[in-house]
Amino acid sequence: MTNIQIFKELHQNNKPLLLGNVWNPQSAKVYEKLGYQALATSSSAVAHSLGYEDGENMTFDEYLYMVGRILKSISIPLTVDLEGGYGKTVDAVVSNISKLAEIGVVGINIEDSFMVEGTRKIAAKEVFFEKLKSIISKLKEAHVEMFINVRTDTFLLGLENPVEETLQRIKLFEEAEVDGIFVPCITAEKDIEIIVKSTKIPVNVMAMPELPDFKTLQNLGVKRISSGNFLNGYIYKNLEEKGSEIMQEQSFSPIFK
Repeated sequence: MTNIQIFKELHQNNKPLLLGNVWNPQSAKVYEKLGYQALATSSSAVAHSLGYEDGENMTFDEYLYMVGRILKSISIPLTVDLEGGYGKTVDAVVSNISKLAEIGVVGINIEDSFMVEGTRKIAAKEVFFEKLKSIISKLKEAHVEMFINVRTDTFLLGLENPVEETLQRIKLFEEAEVDGIFVPCITAEKDIEIIVKSTKIPVNVMAMPELPDFKTLQNLGVKRISSGNFLNGYIYKNLEEKGSEIMQEQSFSPIFK
């Protein structure tokens, strides 16, 4: 069985697929050692590691290099957070996805929002649908197999009536024949239940302080759980705190306590 077949099947289990979100080979190796079944890049964490802010500020070539290094360090499936696609045209996005497939990536996230002068805005659903439909059609024509997980930022951006807006977008995603739907920042059990019951497509949620525990999410029918960039942020926050303690104590003892 190929990695992409394994990855697709991991979305059909009763127990949700818990993804380890990684930013370099070292973090990927840790997750694989812990027994995670699949990994995903966090575009934000990778960008920060390379000295950029999130929002497609790193080049695709830089990202592709890092993804390649991660793949060489693990044996489990890897999906890539592609943000808006790292291309201004459908052909450019399809080319990027094809390059990821060539090196062994099994899936991508592509989102319906974009950055404008540092502010994130959501695309009109009809406009995004046409883009998405064209991307998937061209991938099929080129015989590029990829798990397409579509991220909708209705909750992340705090839109008015986010449940209804999400449901409307899901209908279009279904028509485009996507493989997964990602709704970051959704946390209320009743909202999650409504979204999950509205579609047969696997639904993905993301770590948030108010997110229910994994057993509750399983009972609600969630099929995939992401940690986003939060563990990356947690690690570097601790690095900053320990670095400060070293300077204050003028000793390396804080890291050996």
